[in-house]
Amino acid sequence: MVHLHQSTKNFIVFILCSITISAWSQSIPLSTQKLEPINVKLEDTSFKGKKAIRVIASGQGETIAIVKNQNFENGIIELDVAGTPLPNAGAGARGFIGLAFRVRNTDSVRYECFYIRPTNGRAEDQLRRNHSVQYVSHPKHTWFKLREENPGVYESYADMVEGEWTHLKIEVKDDKARLYVNGASQPCLIVNDLKFGKSAGAIALWVGPGTDGYFTNLTIGPLK
Repeated sequence: MVHLHQSTKNFIVFILCSITISAWSQSIPLSTQKLEPINVKLEDTSFKGKKAIRVIASGQGETIAIVKNQNFENGIIELDVAGTPLPNAGAGARGFIGLAFRVRNTDSVRYECFYIRPTNGRAEDQLRRNHSVQYVSHPKHTWFKLREENPGVYESYADMVEGEWTHLKIEVKDDKARLYVNGASQPCLIVNDLKFGKSAGAIALWVGPGTDGYFTNLTIGPLK
């Protein structure tokens, strides 16, 4: 029988734990080479002290940057985003920015998405604050359709500041998803009826019209 020194045992346990974590939690380096742009312009840059990807809408239709070689069904997605209206954006611009998941890009683009409206986070208008975070499911279930048919159900409030890094955590399980903002222990938005049900697909960086958007620190991990 081989007897291992305690320090050797500790090292083996450390290695096994590291392998387990790396097998289940994955940091996704973001660069223009690892993204497939759809109606957006991409730029490798830095913002507020972090290496980042800049994303700006450049066309009509869906405006996303698909992360290559990723297939997502259930799990936890986390990332940091910063959005602010471009100088030439219209009065309705809010710095729309977020993450799309279970993306399918065949004959047409479809996805589930959580996004934020950073300028609403500290607005003096309470109704705007109530619209700080949003769930959509494109192409059919737009923000306007969901708000019109189910007011207050698919959007909510979370504190955020435009042009500053905001941490998003998205938990997805089958036909349900939860959005957490800036490390909160409780979700600010719960969706119990994802419109595409239980499915799988890519993940993508998402911006709305008139947004100067930045993304960094993307990770994917298992549900806990």
